[in-house]
Amino acid sequence: MPLHIELVGSLAALITTLCWVPQIIKIVRQRETGSISLISNASLALGVLLWLFYGIMISSWPVIAANGMTLLLILTILGLKLRYG
Repeated sequence: MPLHIELVGSLAALITTLCWVPQIIKIVRQRETGSISLISNASLALGVLLWLFYGIMISSWPVIAANGMTLLLILTILGLKLRYG
């Protein structure tokens, strides 16, 4: 795949992955997760896991890296949701 296309995919992956960091910081600071949906985030985690498998099957490093990191961040949010309610 041409480099410029890989760069666009990588930039998109970076932005959509890092968007979860402020949510995690807010949860850790406030220790409050009442407004976060457990079902929605669990569904998102499952979808991201499937995207990760897809990335592995097509050997796409931007898809693998982005979804691997996103899965870790979403699982962190789920863990904090379970911990703080």
